[in-house]
Amino acid sequence: MSDPITVSLFHRMNFRDEENLLDRTVQGVISTPMDRPEGPLKVSGTATYADEDHPPGTVYGWLVRATITKGWVVGLNSRALRRMPGVLAVIRDERMIRNPAQGGDAKSPYQGPAEVFYKGQPIALVVAETFEQARDAATAAQAEYLDRSHKAVIVPAEAEYETPRGEQSSQGDLDRAMQEAAFSVDVEYTTPSMSHASMEPHAAVAWWQDGRLTVRGSYQMLNTNAQELADALGVSPKKVRILSQYVGGGFGSKLGISHEAVGAAIAAQKLGRPVAVALHRRQVFETTHRRSESRQRVRLACDAEGRMTAVGHEVWVSNLPGESFSEPVTQSTPFTWAGENRLIGHHIGRLNLNGAGSMRAPGEAIGVPVTEAAMDELAEAAGIDPVEFRLRNIPEVDPSSGKPFSNNRLAECIRRGAEKFGWADRPKQPGSRREGEWLIGMGMSAIIRVNMMGPSTARVTLNPDGTALVETDMTDIGTGSYSILTQIAAEMLGLPPEKVTTMLGDSDLPPSIGSGGSRGAASSGTSVMLAAKALRKKIAERMDCDPDDLTLKDGTAIAGNRQRSLSDLLAGDTLEGTGTIKPGLAEMHHRQASWGAEFCEVAVSSVTGEVHVRRLSGVFAAGRILNAKTARSQCLGGMIFGIGQALHEKVETDARDGNFVNRDLAEYHVPANLDVPHIDIELLMDDRDAYANPMRAKGIGELATCGTAAAIVSAIANATGHRFRHFPVTLDKVLEKLG
Repeated sequence: MSDPITVSLFHRMNFRDEENLLDRTVQGVISTPMDRPEGPLKVSGTATYADEDHPPGTVYGWLVRATITKGWVVGLNSRALRRMPGVLAVIRDERMIRNPAQGGDAKSPYQGPAEVFYKGQPIALVVAETFEQARDAATAAQAEYLDRSHKAVIVPAEAEYETPRGEQSSQGDLDRAMQEAAFSVDVEYTTPSMSHASMEPHAAVAWWQDGRLTVRGSYQMLNTNAQELADALGVSPKKVRILSQYVGGGFGSKLGISHEAVGAAIAAQKLGRPVAVALHRRQVFETTHRRSESRQRVRLACDAEGRMTAVGHEVWVSNLPGESFSEPVTQSTPFTWAGENRLIGHHIGRLNLNGAGSMRAPGEAIGVPVTEAAMDELAEAAGIDPVEFRLRNIPEVDPSSGKPFSNNRLAECIRRGAEKFGWADRPKQPGSRREGEWLIGMGMSAIIRVNMMGPSTARVTLNPDGTALVETDMTDIGTGSYSILTQIAAEMLGLPPEKVTTMLGDSDLPPSIGSGGSRGAASSGTSVMLAAKALRKKIAERMDCDPDDLTLKDGTAIAGNRQRSLSDLLAGDTLEGTGTIKPGLAEMHHRQASWGAEFCEVAVSSVTGEVHVRRLSGVFAAGRILNAKTARSQCLGGMIFGIGQALHEKVETDARDGNFVNRDLAEYHVPANLDVPHIDIELLMDDRDAYANPMRAKGIGELATCGTAAAIVSAIANATGHRFRHFPVTLDKVLEKLG
């Protein structure tokens, strides 16, 4: 076989993409609810996750963590620990990190285990022959401190807040608009800190060979993660390889490199043996990222006809000292609703708690539920149905910038959702519908999530036998990357999906943006599409036709009245195509977002204060749907996420020292089966966004969680006649209101 014939295609989104090639291909694979190619491996337990494949001679590490909240480590009983059975090393190294990286920034976070910024911060790693020996020795560790815990700031109310440059904006005169409005609301909501609590805990296995490090870990953005790890270790990124073939959930907690990978890499280097470090569930809660708590002030106003004149949204969030990330709570507020007078404010307080980072749909996940609940309050004050009130206030262009929308299907989602749900039957008078002890109510919310793209590259190889191989370092964190990338390549090359193999999760493969921010499918998918498009051009040359006149179906190339099998056309050659996509001016000149609307019915017990979500329905527009089954699954997961946000989830910390009170899934409550009703989902399959990317697809992984909680709390208000502005709405709060 000859050397591969390589062709490449580069695309930067600087303009509206007019080609819309995927609507002209004929294989009929794209958008179908195709099963996951890796599904049989997962359900049979043979898919290999990070901590399930240990090289021969692997030893085990366990983190030693600080027992103070602020100060310095000045000593450790390392000598005594090294005498314990099986202990190979007690590692204190300046390269160990204070907190996980946020992801997207190749620079590692604060390093050095000597200074303590929060209780539970890793300060050392004990390595032993067995997992149990490492855990036993780490539990016996006793550190000496220069303790400054009395100077720690634990409670948000005691923090000093700063306003980052560029995070505050205003138009018109909000205060005057509020005073002159026919109707207005000025309300304060709070959301608690939350934990990602992924099914698979953080884990890493590291080994060095010929001066190069390999880490098998559970991470979401391998290209950036390899750079972060290299930065932490002080080596070239070329000397680091990360493998992450399967990830058992991340929700943002695995965007950046974490303690276990850095510790395992350092230990493996010092011992010359593979080292595995897996975090206990409690360590996951206490040392990885949390979602920041928030305090949000929302000011909204409208005229007598219900036309909005003012939108104000100010937020107070937190993070560790020195961290640049803060939850972008107001991210979608500037462009969602009309109103010529506007104020956006963002403030960060510094706390001695584990670092705050991205958690599924950072920004809108906690911002949209609050603004949407406040929209309901304004609609009620104006005496206008919440559906009609929103429809009156959808802007024609982004009111904060004047940019046109790339597309805006919000009104259609709201109308379609209201009709399907039976919104006309909603109790007009709050607290008026009752079934025995149960108060019945309905609520709704608009659903908004910004759409973004990241640089991604993929390689697609067409083999002489007519099969294809897709390669990129993209990850699949349960979202369906294996499915959609297989479908895109199969559709573009006219192949049955079973003739396409997709390889992911290896940082040595072409770099993608990874899984995060609802960018992965559209970005890496477009790179696969472009790589396959480059191959189509080469096939057209062999068919002696224009690429626009080429049809590929079931392994056959067709042009005019001629057709040849791909294997015959290749004549023993291997064709290799690469595709690269990068964001450009299209993102700057057009406001891009995914849209939806959700509707909820609840029953609230007047005796116990329990809230049962009885029905939940959503309609979503996210551009081209790449796989109807995985897209629906993402919406299901997002809406269940929203149930937890509205009714269950809250990290509890001890205000005296920042200690986590509910640091496992026994005490940190998430929705269980009986908390989740039948969920009805409709995807607008005809949606296309020509400004998003050549596939015309947009992010859907985080969309459905951006507002679910508002639909639930507004339904509770409709059922009980009482507003709840502090999430989650637990039964004690309901009972207090009901008296």
